[in-house]
Amino acid sequence: MDLRQLANLVAVVDHGSFSAAADALHTVQSNVSAHVARLEAEVGATLVDRRTGEATAEGEVVVARARRVLGEVDALVADAASLRDNVIGTVRLGMIGTTARWLAPRLLATMADRHPQVALVVVDATTTSLIPQLVAGQLDLAVVNLPLREPDLVVEELFSESTILVVPTSHPLATRAKVSLAELAGYPLLLEPRGTNFRDHLDRSARVAGVELTAQAEVDGMRLLASLAFEGFGATLVPASAAPSWLSGAWQRVVVSDLDGRSVGLASRRRSHPAAPARALRDVVAEVVATEGPNQPGLTVAAAHAPAKPA
Repeated sequence: MDLRQLANLVAVVDHGSFSAAADALHTVQSNVSAHVARLEAEVGATLVDRRTGEATAEGEVVVARARRVLGEVDALVADAASLRDNVIGTVRLGMIGTTARWLAPRLLATMADRHPQVALVVVDATTTSLIPQLVAGQLDLAVVNLPLREPDLVVEELFSESTILVVPTSHPLATRAKVSLAELAGYPLLLEPRGTNFRDHLDRSARVAGVELTAQAEVDGMRLLASLAFEGFGATLVPASAAPSWLSGAWQRVVVSDLDGRSVGLASRRRSHPAAPARALRDVVAEVVATEGPNQPGLTVAAAHAPAKPA
């Protein structure tokens, strides 16, 4: 067994076929097939279904381990370079879209200035999509909604932000500056699906208020929810960053008087030791949140990352 065999197997599963894996690895299909076949012979099991290009049950287990092995090899090289005060390598960061809107530009600029030899890959997705990628080793870190109920991950809170109602100007509540959850119960809302952190938080708050929210439609994605409200499809509850102050149009922001905001944190795998690029990125995320977070309307930086007050 060697690293090339593991890398070829992961490439086949990631790209869906032996030919696509060969293109991604800049080799020929016969080489990919040979590496995977040798690995299968050593493991004693078929790892890829040749008809579909998908991993078999045994293949899924091997791919999960292979990702960790290949990640540790990359970390080994990066950590050795960091001992010479030279942080080199690739780090993959997942980030929820509403936060990425203000955090990603500043993060990319700071990383490029501070660690120019680190290649930062940002994956914009929902929390429900980012968590399995982080657990599987496809991401090194992820900025996600809290709380997390994943035992393989650890998380540190970065900030909290208020929840607002976004309504088209034609909506009956558009003229209101503030509403309560009880008043919202009388209107259908664009909401995230049940089982997502944000929706579950909304439902718990509604139960405390003795009401139930009615879904006009369920959409897993804050920016899409906000965009639908901007376009007049209905009213929605979203974090403040989903409707930033520099955006305007035929819609209004309305304060919800008895609704707590959401918390956002930085998640990583519990059982892995982050490589130097991931450690550098983690520090830069905390720094950028501390310096830029207070400038975002409705956002409060967590105490651990808040800038020190002058004496």
